[in-house]
Amino acid sequence: MVTVLLIVVNILVFLQQFSLDPYSLHQYIADYGLRPNPHYFHIVNIFTAMFVHAGWLHIAGNMLFLWVFGANVEDILGHGRFLLFYLVCGVAAAVAQIAADPLSTVPMVGASGAIAGVMGAYLVKFPRSRVEMLYFFFFILRFEIPAWFMLVYWFAIQLMGGFEATNASQGGTAFFAHVGGFIAGIVLVNVLGTRERWARHRDLSW
Repeated sequence: MVTVLLIVVNILVFLQQFSLDPYSLHQYIADYGLRPNPHYFHIVNIFTAMFVHAGWLHIAGNMLFLWVFGANVEDILGHGRFLLFYLVCGVAAAVAQIAADPLSTVPMVGASGAIAGVMGAYLVKFPRSRVEMLYFFFFILRFEIPAWFMLVYWFAIQLMGGFEATNASQGGTAFFAHVGGFIAGIVLVNVLGTRERWARHRDLSW
């Protein structure tokens, strides 16, 4: 399963990062992250940056979202097309963030742009599925909401965050990468088509 393979690769890369001293880690992120500024830009870093993460919370959140949404999207696309889909969404996310802040020298890292594409595809193909949420407030509350509501809400937050960012060169969340990846996912899942056994099932519950 490509989803599991991607999660494993991301975790292995992060464990390699974790073994580095602070100086070496800083250099690692600079070398393999994506810096839009033309002086630092290298096309290969569009791909390497997808597998580099800034910290435990960063990779944990990304891998959780990939696990929740990736398997079903992989099922309808098939393994090969899903891998292509994932990488192209990652490229689209990078292009969107570069267009938003083309002179930034801050390395952009993380799988979230590609995963945003997976979420966009899930919105199109599984809108009536339900997603279990956890709410922490002195106790843990579990509840379910429609996938379409959660995904549309998430996209709106990313879009607003992108427009409200006053100085992206200071770092932080690459909101427009999420927006670009999400839109690319919506488009690509229709362009690539689904496997024949899923063609008659436009929406599945799980």
